[in-house]
Amino acid sequence: MQRKTVIFVADSLDNAHKFQQVLSGLDVDVAAGSSLQFRKLLAQHPNCDLVVYEARGDALSGVAQAEQLLVEDGSASMLVIVGEDQLGEFRLPVQVKADFVVHGASAGECASRIRQLLWPGSEGSSSDYLAVDNLTINLATYQVKVGGEPLDLTYLEYALLAFLVTHPGRTYSRDALLRRVWGFDYYGGSRTVDVHVRRVRAKLGPDLAQHLETVRGVGYLWSA
Repeated sequence: MQRKTVIFVADSLDNAHKFQQVLSGLDVDVAAGSSLQFRKLLAQHPNCDLVVYEARGDALSGVAQAEQLLVEDGSASMLVIVGEDQLGEFRLPVQVKADFVVHGASAGECASRIRQLLWPGSEGSSSDYLAVDNLTINLATYQVKVGGEPLDLTYLEYALLAFLVTHPGRTYSRDALLRRVWGFDYYGGSRTVDVHVRRVRAKLGPDLAQHLETVRGVGYLWSA
């Protein structure tokens, strides 16, 4: 494998320590620093292959700014470290090749995602892609496009859509969707599913939204 250059940006010692171990086991050169040093690191390593970016505090604006710098200065991929409490508003970068891991993810998972971004080998199997009319979902990169244009979805909106599309023709109750998509007992009430469904439908547009059906008194299904 060709040796790569990685910029690691974090403001917490826990991630710095874990990723130091992860990256030391890969064939990479590493430049590390805090979020305040990111511009300087990028200027020093303009041809870097990957940026591992810890999203803390105002995660949305920080990730967006980092993505814009990568678009302007090079073609590096991006791995975002995001907290579980940020997933509701988190949007995966769409202008650069990107992936994410949740804070607390195992070292093995982090290493696997880094390897996929740095040494993808092939562009992925056909099973990574789903297509319905002019909608495409890339399950490997968590990206959704309509008519070739990226769809701006939050992570939970993406997860809900991807789950239903990969289980077509089957009706799921709100509680079942909370367990399967949210992955934990959501104490705010199952109506949050209705809110996310409305948002997904609005972003899909009227034609595609017809596939996301409401089954009265039961829940929702995706009709292929």
